[in-house]
Amino acid sequence: MSETTVTGAAAAPGGLRFWFVELAEGISRSNFATLLYSAFTAIGLLAFVSVSTPYILNVYLKIPIAEQGQIAGDLAAWNEVALLLVFGPAGILADRIGRTQVYAVGFVFMGIAYALYPFADSVTELTAYRVVYAVGIGLATAMLQTISADYPANLSRGKATALIGTLNGLGVLVLTVGLGGLMKSFVARGQDAETAGYIVHFMVAGLCFLSAVVVARGLKKGTVVSQADRLPFAVLVRSGFSAARNPRIALAYACAFIARGDLVVIGTFVNLWGTSAGMAAGMEPAAATAQGRLLFAASTTAGLLWLPVMGFMLDKVNRVTGTLICMTLAALGFLFTDFVDDPLAKESLIFFILLGIGQISAFVGAATLIGQEAPIASRGAVIGLFNISGALGIFVCTAIGGRLFDAIGPHAVFEMVGALTVLVVLFAVWVRWKAPGPMTTGGGFMGAA
Repeated sequence: MSETTVTGAAAAPGGLRFWFVELAEGISRSNFATLLYSAFTAIGLLAFVSVSTPYILNVYLKIPIAEQGQIAGDLAAWNEVALLLVFGPAGILADRIGRTQVYAVGFVFMGIAYALYPFADSVTELTAYRVVYAVGIGLATAMLQTISADYPANLSRGKATALIGTLNGLGVLVLTVGLGGLMKSFVARGQDAETAGYIVHFMVAGLCFLSAVVVARGLKKGTVVSQADRLPFAVLVRSGFSAARNPRIALAYACAFIARGDLVVIGTFVNLWGTSAGMAAGMEPAAATAQGRLLFAASTTAGLLWLPVMGFMLDKVNRVTGTLICMTLAALGFLFTDFVDDPLAKESLIFFILLGIGQISAFVGAATLIGQEAPIASRGAVIGLFNISGALGIFVCTAIGGRLFDAIGPHAVFEMVGALTVLVVLFAVWVRWKAPGPMTTGGGFMGAA
């Protein structure tokens, strides 16, 4: 097994270039291309559950609409309980045995879960399959985040994060919207709704298994530090917490709490908001699900178009300054949904566009900051705690949000997340004042440290 130290230095000596991204020393173009493929499939396959779940609740389990908000929130909450148990060990295993093996196993678990999902006979059984899915996405997304920090040189970290985020978003659009739309297409061609669901879920499971093979063959083998330099397990377990003495890492953890929550809140509750509005308007389940999917697609597309702006900006400014800007946009995006009266009305679309811009800004800001600050020898463990913070954010936002959705209305979920994001913005202001850290080497504006 080959072992190479992947540095986080500005421009790694001898590093290659993939398009506009400088690569860290020892990373090949094919390694980075495989990372981009996995970014496309992992997040797209992860997000497909947000389309699948309303379909399962309506078509297979026939749950009343008035009860679906709490069930969707509870499913997401159990999802995060499993993630809380997975992220820490995943990060430690990544530092000890390597990223590739953990990533491939994650895709396998996701495939098993999607193959079983439409066979659930009860909410309890659906929850069990959701936990299997959560183990898979915990392993896969932890490795995606860690490898995304390993592969670019620091001077290109913002642009690389934006490129990876673009592939994430394209994956969501193509896989979630495209594969989700196949259910409606199959029904239109004469298949019953149950059969259409089975076919599409089997297709998604097959893509998970294929992706496991691709990452196993295409990513760099080995660990990021030599065997002699690997930290002991006990040190790795503690390292995520001890790293938080760095205020910028503490800020990254706080941003992860919001950024990961943003993604799932949008995926879960924008879809559910649009689907509920469609069902209330008398649409069939497949057509109503399509309405929710279109709102989600609008938010995601807006984020994709905005990503290059944020990526290049984050390589030109102090990274804490950039994160502050990103979290401010996220707060505004969530709070402005209070102006939405009818989610299916054309005039409401601008607010879902702003929501998508805010969510992707939070993601790219948090990922770039932790990628810069996480120490190389314990990067997997530190990013593991970063992901645990994100899982806690999703747990809080979905468990409380599902009940707010049913008891008060959709607006309450987004107002809650917006208020929490404002608190993180205030923390970012303090960190920028007290411990701003270095400027990137890409040149910049808006003030060096």
